[in-house]
Amino acid sequence: MELLFDILQDMLFSALAAIGFASISNTPFSAMKYCALLGAVGHSLRFVMMNYMGIHIVISAFVAALIIGILAIPFAPKAKCPPETFSYPALLPMIPGMYAYRAVQGLVLCLSSNDESAFDHYFYLMNFNGLTCVIVVAGMVLGVTLPIFVFKRISFSATREMIKD
Repeated sequence: MELLFDILQDMLFSALAAIGFASISNTPFSAMKYCALLGAVGHSLRFVMMNYMGIHIVISAFVAALIIGILAIPFAPKAKCPPETFSYPALLPMIPGMYAYRAVQGLVLCLSSNDESAFDHYFYLMNFNGLTCVIVVAGMVLGVTLPIFVFKRISFSATREMIKD
């Protein structure tokens, strides 16, 4: 029961975050529900893979982004918007902010340390967290854009159908 509660809580908060990111990127109101759904599904999938299956954040984020990209394709004609309109705001709650924060923190501590062993430790932390952040974001971008390019005909026809109507 606790697992279900954790997943539902994660879905709720990630859906709210996806709607927030969609609203600041001028997404049409009709596409907001798809942003929320994709954000909830993608983030909760990453949450389950990381916390309950023990899969690393890089693989988890890539798979979740791939699922977001795949689900965005059939939603595009329904929302009469390109799939990028609601798939990118759905990705933003999965940005690894703690890794970015710790990378910058490592840089600041690295520059302010006088001891060589402390410098090496903070330099290691900066590199580890920074590379993890960059690789996760790159995997998310690759995962969400891959289905859009594979199903090019469906994804690009969503806006053409809107023009015909």
